[in-house]
Amino acid sequence: MSGIKSSVNLLRVAVRSQIVSKASLSHKPAKHHISSGEQAIALTVFFITILGPSGYVLAHLEDYKHHS
Repeated sequence: MSGIKSSVNLLRVAVRSQIVSKASLSHKPAKHHISSGEQAIALTVFFITILGPSGYVLAHLEDYKHHS
């Protein structure tokens, strides 16, 4: 039972140390307006960059299994 209490105390200390004081942030209006077309192009590039290689690997998974 003392092991459980010590574990709970360790978790409590870990959570307590993660609390960070609120920073004083201020935001300004954007310097450059980005059109919806530019946003769409940027999102498309991000998706292709991230999902393209993984999609290729998943599409050729059977080929990888047979070569081994």
